[in-house]
Amino acid sequence: MRLFGVEFAPLLVPWERRLQTLAAAVWFIITAFGGLTCWFITFAVLLFGSQWLRLLMIAYLLFAYYDRETSRKGGRSKRIYLLFRNLAWWRYFCAYFPIKIVKTVDLDPTRNYLFCSFPHGILSTGVSGAFTTNGLDCAKLFPGLDFRLLTLDAHFQTPLFREYVLNYGICSCDKDSLDYLLSHKPTEKDGPTEAPVTGRACVLIVGGAAEAFKCKPQTYNILVKRRKGFVRRALKNGAPLVPVFSFGETDLYDQLNSPEGSFLRAVQEFVKKVTGIAPVVPIGRGLFQYSFGLVPNRKPVHVVVGAPLDVPKIEEPSREEVDLYHAQFTDKLIELFETHKSKYLENHESIKLILDDC
Repeated sequence: MRLFGVEFAPLLVPWERRLQTLAAAVWFIITAFGGLTCWFITFAVLLFGSQWLRLLMIAYLLFAYYDRETSRKGGRSKRIYLLFRNLAWWRYFCAYFPIKIVKTVDLDPTRNYLFCSFPHGILSTGVSGAFTTNGLDCAKLFPGLDFRLLTLDAHFQTPLFREYVLNYGICSCDKDSLDYLLSHKPTEKDGPTEAPVTGRACVLIVGGAAEAFKCKPQTYNILVKRRKGFVRRALKNGAPLVPVFSFGETDLYDQLNSPEGSFLRAVQEFVKKVTGIAPVVPIGRGLFQYSFGLVPNRKPVHVVVGAPLDVPKIEEPSREEVDLYHAQFTDKLIELFETHKSKYLENHESIKLILDDC
């Protein structure tokens, strides 16, 4: 039904779909506004809370300081993160779009891998649903692997919100964290569980926050040309590089146009420089209408996991060695995109993969 130019959802929508929409909306609110809200709660309690609330918050902050290295030392154990990843809520979330994992090859469960994911999109929805929840039974598709999504260190420095991030098994994306994860196998603290884990898959969103500015429907502009640190870390630890591409990720939101040189882009770049987070203004849909809002659009996302690129272990790789394997990885990424785009993208003939410099 359309009223005043706004397309409203039908009144008689199955409860299943309503719950799916609610799950997607809650996820966006927590992901986009959770950090800022938690800072506000922390300061409000310390400044205006009762004495026992202040003491409780101070005790928590002391714990957070004591626990500050967890995000760089493998994250929370599998015992903990499975409690959160197995919530039935995530099946509604993944079914909303829907998100699907496409496995192209079997992976050796005894090795540590660096999954290099593209594109970032607005909020990296596809890889979040695929690898930080069990809504798609990722552990059954890739048995034996302990999946760890990597994100900005700033999230782990935010009181309260850090617990939300850590409890899903997410770790920091800084180089110390990557070196630790890629050089260590899962230990006894990661079991007992329903299936033993013998290797790791670290999921790095290579383009990062800067790539979010380029997210527009039906376009795939990725940042990989000058992003070579991930190759250096893989070579240092001898970890195979696995290209991962989320087809449909850029269709979940549009965003306010902020061309280079505009005032809005200058503000966005400043905020990103200070916080590490890209403050884009997403345009999605609402809970009860389809024309505007902050809920992601109901568009399918196919997270395609390609074949690994084996790399040698080189303790101190040279620039030439990094460039060599970066070029090989880029070729595999382009091949993955071109091979699968006709299966998962409408108007695929007109859609090109653009490798931007910055």
